[in-house]
Amino acid sequence: MAEIIEEQNTVNTRFILLITIVATLGGFLFGFDSAVVNGTVDGLQQAFNSDSVGTGFSVSSMLLGSAFGAFFAGWLADTFGRRKMLMVAAVLFIISAWGSGIAGSPGAFIFYRIIGGLAVGAASVMAPAYISEIAPAETRGRLTSIQQVAIVVGLTLAFISNYFLAKFAGGSTAEFWGGFQTWRWMFWMELIPAFLFLGLLFFIPKSPRFSMLKDDEVDAKATLLKLFGDPKASRKVQEIKDSLQNDHKPTLGDVMSKDGDKSFLFRGIVWVGIGLAMFQQLVGINVVFYYGAVLWQAVGFTESDALLINVMSGVLSIAAVMVTLMTIDRIGRKPFLVWGSVGMAISLVLVAFAFSQGTLNAEGTLQLPGKMGLVALIAANAYVVCFNMSWGPVMWVMLGEMFPNQIRGSGLAIAGLAQWFTNFAITLTFPIFLAGIGLAAAYSIYAAFALISVFFVLWFVKETKGKELEDMTG
Repeated sequence: MAEIIEEQNTVNTRFILLITIVATLGGFLFGFDSAVVNGTVDGLQQAFNSDSVGTGFSVSSMLLGSAFGAFFAGWLADTFGRRKMLMVAAVLFIISAWGSGIAGSPGAFIFYRIIGGLAVGAASVMAPAYISEIAPAETRGRLTSIQQVAIVVGLTLAFISNYFLAKFAGGSTAEFWGGFQTWRWMFWMELIPAFLFLGLLFFIPKSPRFSMLKDDEVDAKATLLKLFGDPKASRKVQEIKDSLQNDHKPTLGDVMSKDGDKSFLFRGIVWVGIGLAMFQQLVGINVVFYYGAVLWQAVGFTESDALLINVMSGVLSIAAVMVTLMTIDRIGRKPFLVWGSVGMAISLVLVAFAFSQGTLNAEGTLQLPGKMGLVALIAANAYVVCFNMSWGPVMWVMLGEMFPNQIRGSGLAIAGLAQWFTNFAITLTFPIFLAGIGLAAAYSIYAAFALISVFFVLWFVKETKGKELEDMTG
């Protein structure tokens, strides 16, 4: 018992927390970059004279880049390291933020958004992987959940930035500083955190597990000593060495189904990761993040009120994630996923019902009778809270820790690819749904996926609470 207490006392909690915060700045930029486009849709339509399909592709084009960014970053991280790929992502965030604001044509805008997507995709899988590999097992869930806190803080600050820029300028399409329209400045605000992220990455260590993969035991031991002190550092080096001893260097082929594994194409654990990644998006959460202003304007709110509602949703998201961060290592991962899915299914049904009661006025705006607008608003924010207490942070925690060391980079690459392609499909189809089947039908589809995800978690997902990464099996 005395030895356990001594080891706990040698853990450098402050250092671990600081490097976790630096790594999760990638999550902050992930959130900011994803949400900033929310307030620019009117400006894009006016600047590029695009219809619903064109606007949908301009907004969702980032997600194509995200899919490939997640896939190749996860794979390249096994060759060049988690930290170096985060540095590459930081540079891409800077290029995208500047280019998206300066773009003079739909083609140029889409190009820079795809560049940003590469950065978002890389950050989305590398930050959880890096954090999971430097965090103690007993606090890994909380530390990895900081990624989602950073994402929703990024989302919220993008909403706040959009709101005040539009308020001071008189609208997102109004002319602002330097003769540029306000929506362009919304993108340029991202340059501040992007440069900060790049600078701070030079001060965090390499993942000790990556160092061991590269046969650099000296560097791995040095990092582990800073993190945990002795004797835990020495024991961790031996545990990582033992887990890698009988394995070859990681390759993308390691995720493929092996002899005796009855799953098709990929190993079973990879399919579980793909399922988690896809269901996180099939519930439609990014419709709220990308199109929130459009959605609330569609039911009668002004642009200013719609942007303010986005801010409120962001603040609720932060509060919800903080609850999960404080309890996930005590309660576990699966309970959050199950009850989050139940809560999302119920709230989405209520949103769909409220929208189904609406009628179109002479201008084509959906009018909700009685208190249905309030019902839709409350239910939509309840849905956001349920998501950010469950699938928002917990999916990334699971992906960062569920794969064995041998396939963590490749497994994250495959799951990240699936997550971002699903995100792309949901985001691209929403403007088409809005103009076609309507809001009620669209939200009914998302509610059905939320219900299905309950059974997926119960049947296929295994709890990872408290397990060492070296104990994860495929």
